[in-house]
Amino acid sequence: MTTTDVLTPTARNAAVAAAGGARAVTTGVSTAFGTFGELLQGVLPEENGDFLVTLPVARWAMARFEPDPATDVLQVWPPHKKKALALTSMIMEDAGLPAGGLLKIHSTLPEGKGLASSSADLVATARAVANALDEAMPPRRIETYLARIEPTDGVLYSSIVAFHHRTVRLRAVLGSLPSMAVVSADEGGAVDTVAFNSIPKPFTAADKREYARLLDRITGAIARRDLAEVGRVATASARMNQVLRHKWSLDGMADICREVGGLGVVVGHSGTTLGILLDTASPDCPAQLAAAAQACQELVGNVTVYRTLSFD
Repeated sequence: MTTTDVLTPTARNAAVAAAGGARAVTTGVSTAFGTFGELLQGVLPEENGDFLVTLPVARWAMARFEPDPATDVLQVWPPHKKKALALTSMIMEDAGLPAGGLLKIHSTLPEGKGLASSSADLVATARAVANALDEAMPPRRIETYLARIEPTDGVLYSSIVAFHHRTVRLRAVLGSLPSMAVVSADEGGAVDTVAFNSIPKPFTAADKREYARLLDRITGAIARRDLAEVGRVATASARMNQVLRHKWSLDGMADICREVGGLGVVVGHSGTTLGILLDTASPDCPAQLAAAAQACQELVGNVTVYRTLSFD
């Protein structure tokens, strides 16, 4: 055993470099959570005003990267995760290392549904590759990489955030909420995020002013932990999004929400999913959840229950 075998990655890399050798690498693993659509998404009355407010949920993508300095062949599994492969290559190039190795991604987030599956893949990948190379990977550096790849949700922050997804930059950290249940229905099909975000948004100046008011409302609601107001804003955003990505079941889901006493309806603005928000702290929640799931199954089918993340 050499002295570098028992050092931390940082110390080991320094020791190897001092000896005139190549930087040591190791296997890196990391995760990133997804979101259930967005509490709010629209355009503000300002330059590059496209924004969203995240709703983190307890579903994750996990990335594992095994560098191989002996080769310049970079592989990813599953093979269709080409964006994560491109991101890995970028980071390896910036680190001055041969882009060789194997990236494996496992995710519990369905693709093309508006649940930030691609964003979670990429954030988990950036962190896993950085861990393998002992590279610092703060959120702003991740944003810089992702801006070169695709519009991105704000899943790199452990908080509910307002995020400019098209320009990939944080607007504001809004805080945390008590955990909620989301009774979700999926209208089917899949949406390509890049293609969707290239569509011109038909929002008027009045619409943009209304989005600014909704952002102020939800910012205050999160600060007060006011779940009822959060639900009202989410429902308003879902309705305003109908001109851009129509969901045929939205009115029916809103009716179910009222019937069971839910907080509001939340949607994947660029996806195929809708959900009814329920307060898990309410003693009525189990009965509400069962009634909502049954009604959603009859209306749409493909029912799944998610739990939102609380970062307290």
